Amino acid sequence: MRLVRLVGVSAVTVGAALLVCLPAGAARPITTCTDVLTAGSYQRVVVPAGATCLSDGPVRVSGGLFIEAGATFVLGSEDNPTSTGTISGGVHAVNAASVQIHFATINGGIDVVGGSGPFGGPFEITWNAIEDNQINGRVSIEGYNGFWFGFIRNHVNGAVNLNNNVLPDPDANEFVTNTIHGSLNCTGNSPAPQIGDSEGSANEVTGAKTGQCASL
Repeated sequence: MRLVRLVGVSAVTVGAALLVCLPAGAARPITTCTDVLTAGSYQRVVVPAGATCLSDGPVRVSGGLFIEAGATFVLGSEDNPTSTGTISGGVHAVNAASVQIHFATINGGIDVVGGSGPFGGPFEITWNAIEDNQINGRVSIEGYNGFWFGFIRNHVNGAVNLNNNVLPDPDANEFVTNTIHGSLNCTGNSPAPQIGDSEGSANEVTGAKTGQCASL
């Protein structure tokens, strides 16, 4: 989505004006990130309500990533195709503003529920971008209401459910070029899932494709 490409800002650029969240020599039980998550190893990482956490990685998270209401989390960028690390314990978000994860290995799946509207956060508009990841576990992204949502070029071992994501951008909900070892289920999304201007291709799915993704 062209607008998203233009307004995207790397974690390094934005983070230059922010304090740095440093990992301890031994990973702490909980790391609260409100600025930059530096390269290193962590146990549980929490982005508290309304906060912004940016990282270029590589990071190793062993106890899950949790993103709270109105918060923004960005790991990596599609413009820098290098590994950003591993998140074990899954990615969990409730009413987050933006969840953007690129070139990571995610063990334990993704569970994103709700959003905080299309405007706000550090980039003035909000969007979810789950791109170029290896995801081991179930993916469920439901009820997101940001400006744009892309689920693109991921390799998933598990079912993928992308439902009731209602966004104002007619070029949103680009669910393409994924390889899914499981089923792909899409219902209630507006706009309907599409290739858009992603220059992507149909998803390769070993299980059933149902709902709005039946032909995508």
